[in-house]
Amino acid sequence: MKILRAEHLGMCFGVRDAITLALRQQSPATPLTILGDLVHNETVLAELRSRGIRIERDLHNVRTPTVMITAHGTSERTLERVKAHGLSVLEATCPLVTVAHRAVADLVKQGFHPVIVGQRDHVEVRGMTDDLREFDVVLTEADVRQLTERPRFGVAAQTTQPVERVRRLLAVLRERFPHSEIRFADTVCRPTKQRQEAAVELARQCDVVVVIGGAHSNNTHELVATCRRHCARVHHVQSADGLREEWFVEAETVGITAGTSTPDSLIDAVENWLQALATPQAESRGESVAELAHAHVD
Repeated sequence: MKILRAEHLGMCFGVRDAITLALRQQSPATPLTILGDLVHNETVLAELRSRGIRIERDLHNVRTPTVMITAHGTSERTLERVKAHGLSVLEATCPLVTVAHRAVADLVKQGFHPVIVGQRDHVEVRGMTDDLREFDVVLTEADVRQLTERPRFGVAAQTTQPVERVRRLLAVLRERFPHSEIRFADTVCRPTKQRQEAAVELARQCDVVVVIGGAHSNNTHELVATCRRHCARVHHVQSADGLREEWFVEAETVGITAGTSTPDSLIDAVENWLQALATPQAESRGESVAELAHAHVD
């Protein structure tokens, strides 16, 4: 069994920088609370908690003098609330999310009605829209067709949306409102585009694809959906513990990709598990895949 890694996969620079900043800040003398999930990966969050970092979703539960804003960013309104509580703010917002915020603000200043392609309840989308007086969030063609006509639409996107979806909805918007002026600010981040493009290339070569990432990670779910358009056997796992031998029966080529909040250690563990499964000596020696994978790690 041949095992391939996507050309681009795993943790992006924005996530790495946010984790590094949190670990550098935290100490007994300077305790830290992160307001919300720093990233959507339970392994990473568990590691942060083990270092003494607190994670709270409700500002009223914060008991440390410093609060970190997550890599997903937040609104100016939320920042004002944090400061009103007398708390210091440590910014971990991904620079590319900041670029998206500015792009939306610029569209509004120029008189465009903002339309965000993304998940309405996602923390990043809330951060992009909480400071706006009016806006629309769309994720499907049906959402676009329910919009009210405006003379000018300004379209931006959640940074982890597949660019193909954004372009498709943009085309539907132009078809739906042919007399409206429509301006598009491409805010899908480069790491997302790279991982999506690499996932397509990977899936086309494989009998099975394993996508590694958090259960609540939007970009991981989008990678799964992309791979399934090009490969019939695609499985989403959070770690090697979720793998099953029966998934790989008669598979000649297996691909691995991972979301932008997935640590290298989890990717390596999945690859070790697959390498152990592909080891022809396993059956003859009576060793389990778990035992062989552990031997690879050691």
